[in-house]
Amino acid sequence: MNKPAPAPRTAYRHFLPITTRWMDNDVYGHVNNVVYYSYFDTVVNEYLIRAGVLDVEHGATIGLVVETQCNYFAPLVFPERVEAGLRVVRLGSTSVRYEVGLFKDGEAQPAAQGHFVHVYVDRATRRPVALPRELRAALELLVVDADAA
Repeated sequence: MNKPAPAPRTAYRHFLPITTRWMDNDVYGHVNNVVYYSYFDTVVNEYLIRAGVLDVEHGATIGLVVETQCNYFAPLVFPERVEAGLRVVRLGSTSVRYEVGLFKDGEAQPAAQGHFVHVYVDRATRRPVALPRELRAALELLVVDADAA
């Protein structure tokens, strides 16, 4: 398996500062790998909520994660501030591929980068649905050509 080259900070459209917590570190002295996925969830959902396109309690359409991956390039540790960069590299009719870069405060290259894919479904039936117009518009602001970035 080939590890992808890290995408620089300039390849991302939206950023969220995240403060690491003492409990994020593991016994090896760095942020545990499962916490990185929590950071991914945090930046995506923060963006969607602030854009007004995600109602976590009552929204008729919800995103279910169907695929995830993370590549690690350098350790993150408490008490560092992390800046999570967000972009969309594929916007389908019912799904979205988000990519996230986790940067040490002010660094140009990510300590880690990864992706997850949301399939948007009806909350009640859990069957795929077309992306609502408002959601698509908010996501289009994040779209980049990953090959050109």
